[in-house]
Amino acid sequence: MQHAAPPARDDLTASMLPGAGMSPVRWRIAAAPVAYPDALAEMDALAQAIAAGDAPETVWLLEHPPLYTAGTSARPEDIVEPDRFPIFQTGRGGQFTYHGPGQRVAYVMLDLKRRAPDVRRYVATLEEWLIRTLWNFHVRGERREDRVGVWVRRRDRAGSGEDKIAALGIRVRRWVTMHGVALNVDPDLAHFGGIVPCGVREHGVTSLVDLGLPVTMGDVDLALRREFEALFGPTVDDVPPR
Repeated sequence: MQHAAPPARDDLTASMLPGAGMSPVRWRIAAAPVAYPDALAEMDALAQAIAAGDAPETVWLLEHPPLYTAGTSARPEDIVEPDRFPIFQTGRGGQFTYHGPGQRVAYVMLDLKRRAPDVRRYVATLEEWLIRTLWNFHVRGERREDRVGVWVRRRDRAGSGEDKIAALGIRVRRWVTMHGVALNVDPDLAHFGGIVPCGVREHGVTSLVDLGLPVTMGDVDLALRREFEALFGPTVDDVPPR
């Protein structure tokens, strides 16, 4: 079912539609959890090939085994339980983030040089993509000026009154984007307790299922693809090599 999207923030958000003659974005969905080092190696190779003109732009949807990643701004004091899950250093921006089953990670590899060489605009459009996706399930995601990610207001519990439902972290090399977004569909929220997620101590984390919505990963994937195409242009199914 289609739902009207909440208002966009016009000062930041614009579509990142492809330039003339560009091919549709390849849309990949991993059938099984992908080890983090394997995903990084694959993403790095794809980004290099896209920059060289040897591969199409790609969105790769996947899940990881339980792990923590450290962005370029990660602080050691934000690791609460250092031995709980493996910790991986990564070249994306941001601080510590959890990845695991039930969380939809989308690695987005786009050629900004051929679209719009504006990283701030790209990040705002990723936020808008998540906000529109959430609105498909009647969840109003919101930006915050003082912290990254997408947030939802909570009226069903005391405390901060809002929780984080999606994280963003990107890297851009030769104007090709890497890393991307992570949307909490139905992860084990207790796993976030081993870190201070994204360095934010005052607020919690939530998921679509935690909000009381019987949403599947397949439901979310359909909404992600529909809203991606509205902002970034057409996609085409990935065809695995024979």
